[in-house]
Amino acid sequence: MGHLDHAAYGWLTPVLSYVMASIGAALGLRCTVRALAATTASSRRNWLLTAASAIGTGIWTMHFVAMLGFHVTGTEIHYNVPLTVLSLLVAVIVVGAGVFAVGYGKVRGRSLVLGGLTTGLGVASMHYLGMAALRLHGSISYDPLMVGLSVAIAVVAATAALWAALNIKAPAAVAVASLVMGAAVSSMHYTGMMAVAVRVVPSDHALPGATAMQFIFPLAVGLGSYLFITSAFVALSPTADERAASASAARHLREPVRGSAAPAAPAAPAAPAR
Repeated sequence: MGHLDHAAYGWLTPVLSYVMASIGAALGLRCTVRALAATTASSRRNWLLTAASAIGTGIWTMHFVAMLGFHVTGTEIHYNVPLTVLSLLVAVIVVGAGVFAVGYGKVRGRSLVLGGLTTGLGVASMHYLGMAALRLHGSISYDPLMVGLSVAIAVVAATAALWAALNIKAPAAVAVASLVMGAAVSSMHYTGMMAVAVRVVPSDHALPGATAMQFIFPLAVGLGSYLFITSAFVALSPTADERAASASAARHLREPVRGSAAPAAPAAPAAPAR
């Protein structure tokens, strides 16, 4: 059995991956809150699409930033590029299905359960699809109990996040919920990694795929930049209440001041006496 190191760079990768998960969760929750308050169908759709991309991207980035610290003694680790990209698409699409279930659901309780289950299974699918992309000299096996526990954590975390999107509106409360969601996603990842066992078979053959630094790191940096830019856009975008207040102020400026008398016309000059 190969010795596994889940944090080869110390606390750097766990902390950075947690930050990315929290940012994605915060952005997704804020976008979902905006979607639920939207007054037009197109606005709601666009906010939900942004929420799905933010949460899915944040979770995927969290996973592969954490994987930068995953090392196995006796073998290199490469990644199958198509499977890795597919794991990103699965994360965004399945999370999107859960977010849209909540955003358009008529019965909130049922929508929350359906959305949480769909999103949680999507997060777990992304994780294990990303693990299937690993290429190393040897074979990987999993502890079924730990795998089941990681899936349960993913479902509970996703359901809690969607519940927060439905019930928490204040920015400070959303920030706290995002930190909790980031911790839950990180817990799911490392629980899933504790299920992993690797049997190393030494070989001189070159591994297929790309190394983490060749492929994962540049992609994670790009997606992380997307999250930061989108966060700035959401922070600067006015809310529905702010737009309503601005429109009301503009109407008041256009209306004439009521109760003010019209200026009196100048008196006509008196006729000269004859």
